[in-house]
Amino acid sequence: MPATSKTDLYRKLPSVDELLHRPELAALASSQGQAAVTDAARTVLARLRMEIRAARLEAATVDLALSGISAAVERQVGQSLSYSLRPVVNATGVILHTNLGRAPLAASALEHIRDASSGYSNLEFDVGTGDRGKRDVHVDRLFRKLLNERFAGEGACATPDISTIVVNNNAAAVLLALNTLAEGGEVIVSRGELVEVGGSFRIPDVMSKSNATLREVGTTNRTRVADYEQAINEKTRLLLRVHRSNFQITGFTEQPQAEELATLARKRNIPLMEDLGSGALFDLRSIGVSGEPGVLDSLQAGADVVSYSGDKLLGGPQAGILSGRGDLIAQARANSLFRALRVDKLTYAALEATLLAYVKHDHDAIPALRMMHLSHEEIGRRAEAVVVKLRSSLLAVAIIDGESVIGGGAAPSAVLATRLLAVTRKGLSADEVSARLRASEPTIIARVEDGRVLLDLRTVFPEQDEKVIAALRALDQEISDCRF
Repeated sequence: MPATSKTDLYRKLPSVDELLHRPELAALASSQGQAAVTDAARTVLARLRMEIRAARLEAATVDLALSGISAAVERQVGQSLSYSLRPVVNATGVILHTNLGRAPLAASALEHIRDASSGYSNLEFDVGTGDRGKRDVHVDRLFRKLLNERFAGEGACATPDISTIVVNNNAAAVLLALNTLAEGGEVIVSRGELVEVGGSFRIPDVMSKSNATLREVGTTNRTRVADYEQAINEKTRLLLRVHRSNFQITGFTEQPQAEELATLARKRNIPLMEDLGSGALFDLRSIGVSGEPGVLDSLQAGADVVSYSGDKLLGGPQAGILSGRGDLIAQARANSLFRALRVDKLTYAALEATLLAYVKHDHDAIPALRMMHLSHEEIGRRAEAVVVKLRSSLLAVAIIDGESVIGGGAAPSAVLATRLLAVTRKGLSADEVSARLRASEPTIIARVEDGRVLLDLRTVFPEQDEKVIAALRALDQEISDCRF
């Protein structure tokens, strides 16, 4: 029998109008909308034409596809009308995974968001006086409790007036601070700190947008406090210290301590700002991380203003936070950029709930902190419980030692000991296994190393373990490839 020509195969395909007149699709159009079903029908037919053009279909397979074309259109409608932003299971072991939304929110934060947004709230209303209020008071009071009181408790000679404002991310916080404190003047920064972080955010670029002039000092690997002092002139408005996010410089290096720069700043009556990028409100040494300054460390070292993120080590929502001397923060609050960069009630609600957990010393309520504190043994026991439920001739799951990372530009050299599930499947490459896991419901994101898929339960919520097990069990089945 001669092979069917592509032209004959194309003729087998119905028109969009013919498809839409089928009873099952007409009913779908009445419930989901004519436009959505029409677009889905066009998409499915275009996919079939593409397969025919690429010579991947013959007459029999076209007939098979056409027998299920109504169901394919219905699936396409479901995909087009579903949310694009959806939950995934993070099995990578990267706690603050930027591509996966960084820090998960605490249950109390989600509850507070719902309560504050499902109706009206006192976002900018002073209930006591009946007058208009300020939205930043809801978190500034908690930052004051966490920063002022702890600062005083460390033996400081006088309690500083540390105030805090919040904008939409740390890049915005840096922009606002530079524009407020150094517009039209110079900002001195080490060449070794002119960093670029995720999303092509570069310190020199944001400084240019702030209308401040960059004054580079030192070299890439060595900068001394004397370099800053020699660069100070009548145009100097600010000394800037930038955390080296996502990388380290090792070997023949030198960098002034924050205390040294603070002494110079006070001597010359110039503010010192430190951009932490990822600011912690807890002692990182409790998880074995040293040499990574927290917000309180920077303030105690003498920084006048500190900028940091809300969705990194703090474990809250995306936000850019400026904490520091009350008079300098007041200037930033009065800057018209503050209104342009301010955050909404959802962010304030999530941040307030997160900060309350810190005030109550309930760190386990904050998912990112809880994950950081998980021990090698705890993760190992969960991994063993998963393996027990997976017995297969096709699937091999071993438990091996490994490392988790904090991520998000925080403590770039720090690793946390963990136990990993190393998965292989007969007949599938590691990349194919990873793709199958991404296609599961819910999507599971894992690592691929040395020909194996690695799953780190540190970043998997315990209640998600059964979903991981179900997805791995599905790999044990022979799965047909349905294109349509």
